[in-house]
Amino acid sequence: MHEPHFWRASSLKQAVAAPKGTSVSRKLIMALGLSVVMLGSASVSMAQAAGYADLKPAVLSPKASKTLLLDAAQAGQRLVAVGSRGHIVYSDDQGESWLQAPVPARQLLTAVDFVDEKNGWAVGHDTLILHTTDGGESWIVQYRDSEIDASEDEASDFLEKPLMDVWFRNAQTGFAVGAYGLLLRTDDGGKHWQDVSFDVDNPDGFHYNSISPIKDSGLFLVGEMGTMYRSTDYGDTWETLTDVPYDGSWFGVASTGEPGGVVAWGLRGNVFRSNDFGDSWNQVKLTNAAGNPLSSTLAGGQFNADGRLILVGVGGVVATSNDGGRSFDVIVRPDRVALATAISLPSGGTLLAGQRGVVQANKNGMPASSQ
Repeated sequence: MHEPHFWRASSLKQAVAAPKGTSVSRKLIMALGLSVVMLGSASVSMAQAAGYADLKPAVLSPKASKTLLLDAAQAGQRLVAVGSRGHIVYSDDQGESWLQAPVPARQLLTAVDFVDEKNGWAVGHDTLILHTTDGGESWIVQYRDSEIDASEDEASDFLEKPLMDVWFRNAQTGFAVGAYGLLLRTDDGGKHWQDVSFDVDNPDGFHYNSISPIKDSGLFLVGEMGTMYRSTDYGDTWETLTDVPYDGSWFGVASTGEPGGVVAWGLRGNVFRSNDFGDSWNQVKLTNAAGNPLSSTLAGGQFNADGRLILVGVGGVVATSNDGGRSFDVIVRPDRVALATAISLPSGGTLLAGQRGVVQANKNGMPASSQ
């Protein structure tokens, strides 16, 4: 979901229709065709010691890297992935093997971002924000909506405000976005978070699904009902885009690797590209092996340091572009497993994260053993 970190030195996941009252996190899971089972534990956690007495630690499991994982990021040479039950796993051998980090909460985690090889943040259900200072080996709770703790209403489960994405422009200033137009900001590395939702013109409280920097231009923010926002000062002020190319849900946005280049994607294989930071858009037609228009929902993806833009989604779809998002090669993996994001590996292969955890694939997204 995020841009290669080498840019930062120079330039500073709502879903398909679901019954009214269904939480945005559950909608995301429904869109991917997935399910999450929450487990119990009697352990005392770091979160309890820090004042979050109702939080329970993630259950350690030898299969943590094979459960639902919704996002992955690079922390230097390390790979870190996050997902269901508060699972966070990391790999120092480019995905050959994985270790599970102890985590003081078991909420569904939706996104992770690292500003350098040590400092990273993960966000998720119940407005939860976690922080690591050792490259993902250990985590602490930095933020959780206090109203959740105070509520004794069983209906509060339907009023949750899951965070869907997180991005830091440096080690001090970062943003977390989520349901009902929630925008949080920190300027002290997450010690304090401020609700700055009113900085964005979103009177209907549409959900935000993805935030991403665009090379040499600023930040882009997208969400449900075709909503798009941009910030030329990397989050200090926001402009609403009124001439948007599509009125369905956007699940992701990324840079093309070119100044002002933006790619946004969402339901039914919809992908649009802009050369001018969102002033104008062109649809990018994706077709399957039979030459028919792609109709699968695209859930996630990112622009990678090797120049590849990789989008993934429902049904094992992997779409790869080597020309800044102007065109994509589309494959469907034989396992048809729902995918949430993809990262280029130094070997030339691809790391995929999704319904069955993290898996290694070849350059096109097929099983690593495929030619």
